[in-house]
Amino acid sequence: MAIYALGDRVPRIHPQAYVHPDATVIGDVRIGAYASVWPQTVLRGDHGYIEVGERSNIQDGCVVHCTAEDPTILGPGSAIGHAVHVEGARIGSGCLIASGSVVLNGSVVEDGGMVGAGAVLSYRSHVPSGHIALGVPAKTRPNSSFGAEQIQRVVDGYVERAKVFRAELRRLDPAD
Repeated sequence: MAIYALGDRVPRIHPQAYVHPDATVIGDVRIGAYASVWPQTVLRGDHGYIEVGERSNIQDGCVVHCTAEDPTILGPGSAIGHAVHVEGARIGSGCLIASGSVVLNGSVVEDGGMVGAGAVLSYRSHVPSGHIALGVPAKTRPNSSFGAEQIQRVVDGYVERAKVFRAELRRLDPAD
């Protein structure tokens, strides 16, 4: 597992969190209980800090970074989809940031907000609760297609998947 301190910036990973062996966690990164971080994801807390709330998941191939001015905060029970880039943003609880999207510095996604697949939230963007951001650059509208129940199912699924991976994942190729 690639978990690194950077000077006095040391990751704090709850013992009930799951970090896949092929993920990288560097510096001031705080990961809550039952949260999960999946393969090829990089969380780099070098200038500021990154906080991953309880039961949240950061799926395969994500890049999560921060700045001294803008920490990255992912509220509890949220899902960050495959290949998402989040940098210096605040994402509330019960949010879904869908695959391939970008959420940049100073942006805020309120509780229950959603960013659609491939959308780009430019600097200091805002997604109100119950809204979805779509497009490049993203524009928001009320979300009537994917609600809190569906997001909760995604989150619950990843909590269960992390339990299976913790218990059953085993490497088969010879380690170098």
